[in-house]
Amino acid sequence: MPDLLLIGILVAVALLVLGIAVTLRGERSVVDQRLDQFLGPGSAEMQGDAKQVARKAIITSWLTKSVEPTNFGERVSTELARADLKLKSGEYIALILISSAFTGAFGYVVGGNSVLFAILGLVIGLFIPRLVVRYLQAKRLRKFNDQLPDMLNLVVNSLRSGFSALQAMDAVSQELSAPISAEFHRVVQEMQLGVPMEEALENLQRRIVSDDLELAVTAINIQREVGGNLAEILDTISYTIRERLRIHGEVRAITAQVAFSGRFLAVMPIILMGVLWTLNREYMLEFFEEPIICGVAMLVTAAFMLASGYFILTKIGKVEV
Repeated sequence: MPDLLLIGILVAVALLVLGIAVTLRGERSVVDQRLDQFLGPGSAEMQGDAKQVARKAIITSWLTKSVEPTNFGERVSTELARADLKLKSGEYIALILISSAFTGAFGYVVGGNSVLFAILGLVIGLFIPRLVVRYLQAKRLRKFNDQLPDMLNLVVNSLRSGFSALQAMDAVSQELSAPISAEFHRVVQEMQLGVPMEEALENLQRRIVSDDLELAVTAINIQREVGGNLAEILDTISYTIRERLRIHGEVRAITAQVAFSGRFLAVMPIILMGVLWTLNREYMLEFFEEPIICGVAMLVTAAFMLASGYFILTKIGKVEV
């Protein structure tokens, strides 16, 4: 039995590493490939990408076909697009299952063949990929918002030079760095394929959930309906966004101590529990002695208090600008 469990752990680790490697490889999404069939580079590169996609489809094609048509699959695809992860919904779900199996087996071994620790590991493993996706989304959104004033300035200068809105967005996709260049490159490709500007910008807002971007897109849509000096409007919006970012940076620097204190106080009991489990396992197992309901109630109460304290400290240190 231990040998089979060890083999299962090794297989789970190998599959998890394989999934992470596929993610970090940065393979182009299906949407980009379809757009490149009309606007992209040569056919040799397209054929190579098609072969890679075909090899991957053998493993998770049935899961992707089952999930993608549903509302859940659409939400998963949207979350992956916001994090700029080149994964299909089926591949992401498979990664979640692999992560859950690995953490469940790890909890079973570390917990001394305890089913309770195995179940706890299974539950934790379900949330690990989602936390990674949320982290990548926040990181990408923060970088996008930092680039937004420069993008608006470039659009303003392009419009004042006589460029059209499409040419100004094309200049953004060529001159600036990722992620804003990649997003506007997709907007330009959609418009070149006949998608109206309003719909292309709406798709951009679906991928990038940003109040500053929504303000700029709203100004562009209103100007297209009622007219006006778009360059002047965007220049004013750019100044407003720069001031918001400056004030937000000052507030974040002032509240940094509260934020790190909340994180440290939330993690410290978990680290201490792990150290005690390693050094004196019999002492920690007293939580699960009869009557077991008392020990479990104490652990649940402690977890609730930790989560509440972290939530309160986060709210105190979060100031809307």
